[in-house]
Amino acid sequence: MCTGATTSAADRSHSASFFGNHLFQLEVKRSASTHFVSCFFGPAQLHHRAITLTQDEIRTALSHTDLEQMWQRDLRPLLVTRYPGSAGSQAVQEHIKTALGSLGAGWDVAEDTFVSQTPYGPLPFTNLIATLNPSAKRRLVLACHYDSKYYPPQWHGREFQGATDSAVPCAMMLELARSLDEELKAHKNFSSNLTLQLLFFDGEEALFQWTAADSLYGSRHLAQKMEATAHPLGATDTNQLHGIDLFVLLDLIGAADPRFGNQFPSTTPWLSRLQSIEKRLHSMNQLVEHPNSVQYFWPNHHVGHVMDDHIPFLNRGVRVLHLIPSPFPSVWHTFDDNEQNLDRSTIQNLNKILQVFVLEYLSARPAVPSDPQSAP
Repeated sequence: MCTGATTSAADRSHSASFFGNHLFQLEVKRSASTHFVSCFFGPAQLHHRAITLTQDEIRTALSHTDLEQMWQRDLRPLLVTRYPGSAGSQAVQEHIKTALGSLGAGWDVAEDTFVSQTPYGPLPFTNLIATLNPSAKRRLVLACHYDSKYYPPQWHGREFQGATDSAVPCAMMLELARSLDEELKAHKNFSSNLTLQLLFFDGEEALFQWTAADSLYGSRHLAQKMEATAHPLGATDTNQLHGIDLFVLLDLIGAADPRFGNQFPSTTPWLSRLQSIEKRLHSMNQLVEHPNSVQYFWPNHHVGHVMDDHIPFLNRGVRVLHLIPSPFPSVWHTFDDNEQNLDRSTIQNLNKILQVFVLEYLSARPAVPSDPQSAP
């Protein structure tokens, strides 16, 4: 990702002069297309109301999430050099597909494979698209990028893990799918209108220097493809982008005490809901090492735009909730972005908050045991 013109100089080491103009044009486009956006989304998407789980339902849902299992099962396999076209990239793809394929909910996992020209010549890229119920009209989308930044070995001779950038978000999404498997399976069988989709992008990082052409390879390709793909199947005037209720992008997650500010007023209510869930879980003693002074979500704190995988979707009218800390973690794009510098408590807490958010958005209530105290 690359920060926009309103962020600090320390966070702009890969900026280029065109970004300021690009963001200005984007704001003009968004202001001029208010009517288009209001028509783009149906009433169910624009006015969607989430449920609020009871404390017993929350405890039941969160009883299945396990940080240590996530760490061993999903995070460590992702902490490898995985730039596009590498052996590590292929291994990570296989891991994601195997992890989702083993679940009872029956995810439909598709590959979006293409070749793009890069500063190092043509390279293969693969996006992974996991959809709980492909026939559902509307989708809540969680997204991250699984590629790691490329550092030529002759320059550094070290391995870049990209732990916060973005192995942890990928592992969090896999843990969510695993820990909520029963709830998501029940929701899939119960609801034919709204579903969950997980996007794992390849090629978010610039391979040489961030430009419009050398960045966001996977998201640019997939956004264009989804725009050209009819949805529901056989439709003549709506496409897969029309089906996205909310696009939630996770990036640079895993360092201690993140602060998620507000980039987009249109999705302030959903950032506020995350803040509410954080407060509710705190009051239930579900969060660890989370004193009263700690707050992750700041819907009233407006921050500058960041160039990231949401941009190709935002440009096409999709509503975006960008969960990226401001400021960035201090280890961003350094070789210290590794497992040793991750904060386990923060990751565990964010896992729980995100899992409750997804269940409440989908109106998926966990089945509470007859004796809630006997829940595992």
